Amino acid sequence: MKVSLIYNESTIDPQDVINVFGMTTKEHYSKKAVEKVARSLEKGGHTVKVIEGDIHLADELREFMPKVVSGDSPGMVFNMAYGIQGQNRYTHVPAMMEMLGIPYIGSGPAGHAIVQDKVMTKIVLQKNKIPTPGFWVFKTAQDNYDDLVFPVIVKPKLESTSMGMEVVDNWDDLRAAVQVQIEKFQQDILVEQFISGREFAVGLIGNSPNIEVLPIVEINLDNPDQIQTNDDKKKAGGVGKTCPAKLSKEKTEEMKKMCIDAFTSLGLNDYSRVDFRMDKDENLYILELNSMASLGTGGSLYYAAQTAGHTYESLINKILDVAVMRYFGSTQSVDLEPDLTQPLRVVARTYLRGHLQSQKETLRDLVNMNTHVYNIDNVNKLGSIISRRMKHLGFTDRLYRQTDIGDFHYFKNHNDLENDVLIISHLDTHYGPNDLISYAEDDDKIYGSGIAESKGGLTVMLGALHALRFAKRLKKIKCGILLTTDDSLGGRFSKTIVHQYSKKSKYILGLKSASKDGGIITTCYGRNDYQIRFTTPSSQSSDIHGIIPILGKKIAAIEKLSKDEKNYKLRTISIVAQGTHGHTPNYATLSLVCSFKNPTLGKTLDSKIRAIMKKKETGEKNLDVAINQIQTRPPVIEEESDRKFYEMVEDLAKKHEIKIKRHEQLMSSDISNVPSRLPALDGFGPIGHNYRSTREYILHDSLVERSALLTSIIYRCSD
Repeated sequence: MKVSLIYNESTIDPQDVINVFGMTTKEHYSKKAVEKVARSLEKGGHTVKVIEGDIHLADELREFMPKVVSGDSPGMVFNMAYGIQGQNRYTHVPAMMEMLGIPYIGSGPAGHAIVQDKVMTKIVLQKNKIPTPGFWVFKTAQDNYDDLVFPVIVKPKLESTSMGMEVVDNWDDLRAAVQVQIEKFQQDILVEQFISGREFAVGLIGNSPNIEVLPIVEINLDNPDQIQTNDDKKKAGGVGKTCPAKLSKEKTEEMKKMCIDAFTSLGLNDYSRVDFRMDKDENLYILELNSMASLGTGGSLYYAAQTAGHTYESLINKILDVAVMRYFGSTQSVDLEPDLTQPLRVVARTYLRGHLQSQKETLRDLVNMNTHVYNIDNVNKLGSIISRRMKHLGFTDRLYRQTDIGDFHYFKNHNDLENDVLIISHLDTHYGPNDLISYAEDDDKIYGSGIAESKGGLTVMLGALHALRFAKRLKKIKCGILLTTDDSLGGRFSKTIVHQYSKKSKYILGLKSASKDGGIITTCYGRNDYQIRFTTPSSQSSDIHGIIPILGKKIAAIEKLSKDEKNYKLRTISIVAQGTHGHTPNYATLSLVCSFKNPTLGKTLDSKIRAIMKKKETGEKNLDVAINQIQTRPPVIEEESDRKFYEMVEDLAKKHEIKIKRHEQLMSSDISNVPSRLPALDGFGPIGHNYRSTREYILHDSLVERSALLTSIIYRCSD
């Protein structure tokens, strides 16, 4: 989407206005802050142009913004402009956008005008029975009120960011403060009952009925009579904050309800911040609202958003998304965007960004559960957790009991024999029983056992299904989900059931992680695992010059074969040599993995491996060699059906403005057991790397992106 980011310079250039008059704005974003927002939007896949909100604004927008009346997809304005001069400066850019017919983020002119006027805000709050401190308006320093009770706080009625605030406790100081502020700000002065106690800031994102209240921030005051001034906010570090604030559940819910009531009563849109004081008796009072809450990294809105699980980029893009949803999220938007995947994309991203924290909590729970393939209790426990989530989404669960491994689960949300789409993943991991790497975040990466191989994909799947339900589209899709428990064993037990359910599905997709360049797996190697046992009869003497040198020669021959690797890979993964009754080794086991690109190559390598192992070495006596092929998976070779499926995915990825590419994976997966000529792709999990290592990770931001993409793919599969 094309996004125009509008901002104001800190000083007025006479070339940017016709005349200079009235109050000039005291608020503006630094160029660094503007650039940070622009980069965040670009990271979200948008095309961004930064424009100054001055006399040239209309011409700049005419040049850049798409022309919807000519059939273009709509663009948006991301408004960071507080206005240049005059009254109700917050309203200037929104009013201009209304006139020009350009969608924009944030509240409209009416909402901004009321909220920027602190007196009007308090009148609306009082009329709606929302608690706010008592107040008096001074037009001159000589005004008098018989009911005024000290202490009071004095502030200009049309400014924000705590400008000019002062607490006084007698008439002389009050009149002096009013006089100073009238002269400085050239406007009426609000005198408000001062509430001694704790102070809070609460961020809101969204629009009715889907308004998200961010975790409550408490301003860490030194004492109950302290206030946070504009100077305090500008100091390095500012006043300390605590989030989430230490409040009872009841008081938290009360504060959240007051925020939503105030937000809707004042007619605000997309995002805002509500400031509270709470007295010693825990009575809550709304002081004011900020309809253009600071998007700076030191502001309370971002501080709360971080606690809710947002990165700076996801916060900025969520604000844009809720505005897009407000404009185009209803059925009327079809005229502007005839492709139904476009509004679904917007709805999905909005939902997923808003629930990123809960998605990460789900991922943490999955990763921190050791589901080694033979840890059957934990594998089944994970299956039960997923089952409860799926039943909540309207899926039935058919359980396939297993004795040697965990149970398989097959879910579906319909009663037909065939699926529109079958999603395949697994619950087990290859890690040993004591090798669990716990969930950990570091910059843009999330680490943990199985996070790229399966558990990130399961989290992406759950996110996509929840987004589809939120968008009221899940029931329109005949979806099947097969979760196996023997991926670490090469699908030894599940290959038949994978084959069976694949034949009943139009499309099959796997949830392995995508490669670092966003690769979708169209081809993956086959795999043969060998366990080769060498034994000398116990009656035959064995010493260091016996079985060990023979084993060394076998390994050397495998290494020589490995040097010529092209379209295949050979790995020796373990060597165990032991002797009986304290003697030197008289038997040994060699474990070998062979990955190959095509079936012919797999057969050739199998013959070569067997020939190497069976070959009689010089000096060898009565050596028994047993070659056990313990697991095998055929390679996945891209077919015409896969190419067409990939083209469909590629089309959706372009709409999401997500980069993907074809990827050839060395590791095998469950789609190896999908019958030929059926469209099957893998790699729909988050972007990840370092499979089956202590540094296995996924990219944090890919959770939302890949979940949103999967949402659209699942829905398109039902067409």
